[in-house]
Amino acid sequence: MSAAPKYNRILLKLSGEALMGSGSYGIDPETATRVSNEIKQAREIGTEVCVVVGGGNIFRGMKGAAEGLDRSTADHMGMLATVMNALALQNSLEQIGVDTRVLSAIPMASVSEPYIRRRAIRHLEKGRVVIFAAGTGNPFFTTDTAAALRAAEMNCNALLKGTQVDGVYDSDPKTNPDAVRYESLGFMDVLRQDLKVMDASAISLSRENNIPIVVFSIHAENELVNVLQGNGTCTVVGEED
Repeated sequence: MSAAPKYNRILLKLSGEALMGSGSYGIDPETATRVSNEIKQAREIGTEVCVVVGGGNIFRGMKGAAEGLDRSTADHMGMLATVMNALALQNSLEQIGVDTRVLSAIPMASVSEPYIRRRAIRHLEKGRVVIFAAGTGNPFFTTDTAAALRAAEMNCNALLKGTQVDGVYDSDPKTNPDAVRYESLGFMDVLRQDLKVMDASAISLSRENNIPIVVFSIHAENELVNVLQGNGTCTVVGEED
C-alpha cells in the first residue's frame, strides 16, 4: 500500500445496492463496514475522498413513478433514501476512526450540513471524507448525474464507480459467459454503444469537464486502493486518443 495514488482527489459513486450485502433490501452493517474500510485505505495512501451513494436499496424513484406516484414526489422520496444511506455510511466510517461529514442537497439541519461547495472543499482539505446526500436536490436527475456534478464542483481527478462487476463489458457478464471486458473506452463510445456505465447526462458532464470514469468492483477486497495505485481490474472511460 506504499505506491503513490494515481489520483489525489476522487469522487466514489456507490449504488444503494452496494450496502445491501446478501439481503434484498435495506442496509447490511457488515457490508457497510467493509466498504468503509475500503474508503479508509484510500485515505491512508493520501487520496482525498468524497462519496455519492444511491438509494435503490430503500426506494427507487423511477420504480415509484412507474407504479403511479407523481415523478417529482417519487424522486424526492428517493433522495430521502440516499440521506439514510449517507448517515449509515458516515456511522460506519466514524466507527473505524474516519472523520466524515454528510452534506445534503436538501437542507436537513438536524442530521446533516447543507451542501455548500466551499465548505465541502474545506472538509476535504482537512482530511475528512465528505458524503453528498440527496442527489442534486432536484427531481428528474439521477445520483449518477449528481456524482458527475459533484466531481466537477470538487475538482476531482477521477470519478470512481463501484459496481457489482469489475468493469464495463460488451454485454452482461452475469448472463453471458463470453462477455468481453473493456480496458478503456471513450466517452462517445459509451454513448454510441449505449453501454450502461452511467446515464447520458453523467457521461456528458464528465466529458465536458475531462473527468475520467473508472468502473471497478466494490465487492473485491482492497480493490479501491488497487485501482488508485494502478494495479486493479477496471475499465477507464475517458477522452478518445
